[in-house]
Amino acid sequence: MWGPWRKEFLDVILVPASLFIMFGYHHFLLYRYLRYPSTTTIGYENHNRRVWVERMMEIEAKDRPALSVIANTMSAASALSSISLVLSSLIGAWLGSSNRTVFTSNLIYGATSPSVISIKYVALLVCFLVAFGSFVQTSRCLVNASFLMTMPNADVPMSHIEKEMITGSIFYEFGMRVLYLATTFLLWVFGPIPMFVSSVTMVGLLLRLDANRTVLYHYPRIGQDVSEVTKAVEHHERRPQGRK
Repeated sequence: MWGPWRKEFLDVILVPASLFIMFGYHHFLLYRYLRYPSTTTIGYENHNRRVWVERMMEIEAKDRPALSVIANTMSAASALSSISLVLSSLIGAWLGSSNRTVFTSNLIYGATSPSVISIKYVALLVCFLVAFGSFVQTSRCLVNASFLMTMPNADVPMSHIEKEMITGSIFYEFGMRVLYLATTFLLWVFGPIPMFVSSVTMVGLLLRLDANRTVLYHYPRIGQDVSEVTKAVEHHERRPQGRK
């Protein structure tokens, strides 16, 4: 015989369902990226990064605008890592304080016991700390890539630079995904229903944003493009004149 319904049961049902939706979608995204990378925006962007590294290595080091491009990404990663660290500090201070009853209102339809509230804050804290570490690793990889790309009088293997660039982009993408998960945990503070709704909405948006419908373009080299145009002009000039 089932007991009477209590609002705490919603956390038992909706919180695991929300996590299953989020992790299930990202497992599906990882499968698509590993098996069919051209169908994901991550694979499309990594393809463009590889081509970008190849073209940058074809010009002189003093003429490369690579550092400014890498610096912009590093600035974004540094800003996000700083924000994650500040939020982690705030949550840690909140956990250490004695007054944590601000989110125990009767307006929240769900569990409001002190242990559940502590779990919510710890989950948020872990997400922000993991995001902070991911963005720090992004900066580390991009700094190493800039060193390799601007190394004078050295024949640096292109694969080493590509590896650092792709690894940095993967860390950046992972940090962003952790922040997406932190958003759902943040809404869990206001109850399991907002968390479930945010998970479904976010996965619906990510399904559209993570899908790539653009065909991978194999960018021709500048010299190759000019030579093809020259050959086309010469072929046109050698054609016999038509009758007037």
